[in-house]
Amino acid sequence: MTAASQPKVVIIGGGTGLSVLLRGLKRHPIDLTAIVTVADDGGSSGRLRTELNIPPPGDIRNVLAALSDVEPLLESLFQHRFSTNNELSGHALGNLMIAALSSITGDFGHAVQEMSKVLNVRGKVLPAANQSVILHAEMEDGTIVSGESKIPYSGKKIRRVFLTPGKIEPLPETIRSIREADMIILGPGSLYTSILPNLLVPGIGEEVCISSAKKVYICNLMTQAGETLDFTASDHVRAIYDHMKCAFMDTILVNKEPVPADIQELYKEEMAKPVIYDVDKLKELGLDAIFDDILTFENSTIRHNTAKVAEILVRLIPKR
Repeated sequence: MTAASQPKVVIIGGGTGLSVLLRGLKRHPIDLTAIVTVADDGGSSGRLRTELNIPPPGDIRNVLAALSDVEPLLESLFQHRFSTNNELSGHALGNLMIAALSSITGDFGHAVQEMSKVLNVRGKVLPAANQSVILHAEMEDGTIVSGESKIPYSGKKIRRVFLTPGKIEPLPETIRSIREADMIILGPGSLYTSILPNLLVPGIGEEVCISSAKKVYICNLMTQAGETLDFTASDHVRAIYDHMKCAFMDTILVNKEPVPADIQELYKEEMAKPVIYDVDKLKELGLDAIFDDILTFENSTIRHNTAKVAEILVRLIPKR
């Protein structure tokens, strides 16, 4: 299959879930584009965005590493995090490299493109915006919490999230990728701090809503305290629809494999538990629900089975 004839797949998200899924998808003959959140303000990314006035590179770095086709040692070098007693402490080398390229090229988006060449990335990696954005959450009591890293620790229920500054420009390549997509995938990832920050960038959510591409939502395996405590699968979907003011998804992929009791016990410390998949309500929302055994365990941490999920997604791509 030539590159021109490969189906075009756009995946939107951030955090660990996105990079895990991309490692499986890149093995298939598809034209892959990852649109990645730039709302992170914690750790190394937060320090660099404050000191250098660039979008946070951390989620971008993880996606570049996931899609790279280089020697394992080079990928490990790119992902290496310093543990020193000076200003390098906590910084990932890849974050510093992206920051340096941003300085050299004068443009964060261009820096990501150049870094993609260095790492021989399969597909395209695009920041949701070419500038730093701040994520805010309005809580049910009306208070506002500002900063992606602070929102999950507010101890309050989220009513809505929104971005500042008032004028945010998406990259033209991002809009073009959405318009040309055969399939658009949302998730997996934190609902309010990884998925919605992308869709709230002016132009991106609107283009996703009106796109004729097949749209698939990969539901999280576990709830998250501070974001989706006690959320069912349909609650996740409704939260997205409430923010976008449109119902646009065709399919939701959910896990049917039971989470072992001993693993659930470990997650109790985080006040997390398996997401309940309320099939009737998903059908009421007009969604085609696909149930499968799609979880795996890494050091007692629950993850989506990247190979299995990728195979399911590839089967869902509409025939041209």
